[in-house]
Amino acid sequence: MAAIIKKHRKAAGLSQLQLAELAGVGKTVVFNLEKGKESIQLDTLRKILKVLNITVQLTSPFMNQISNHETSHHIR
Repeated sequence: MAAIIKKHRKAAGLSQLQLAELAGVGKTVVFNLEKGKESIQLDTLRKILKVLNITVQLTSPFMNQISNHETSHHIR
């Protein structure tokens, strides 16, 4: 995650401070995130990802079962 955030920030031409300001978070948050800090509030992470136009998709075997089950009902 740290490398993805850093690469997207640099590709956007933003400094850590600029990203922090755009996301409405402290510069230390961006610095720590890029250094691989493991704990961060989800809301804070979502703000940073939104600025960088990064989306997160949650998947699981259970979600796949639900999706397949719903699809099979629509086909009939």
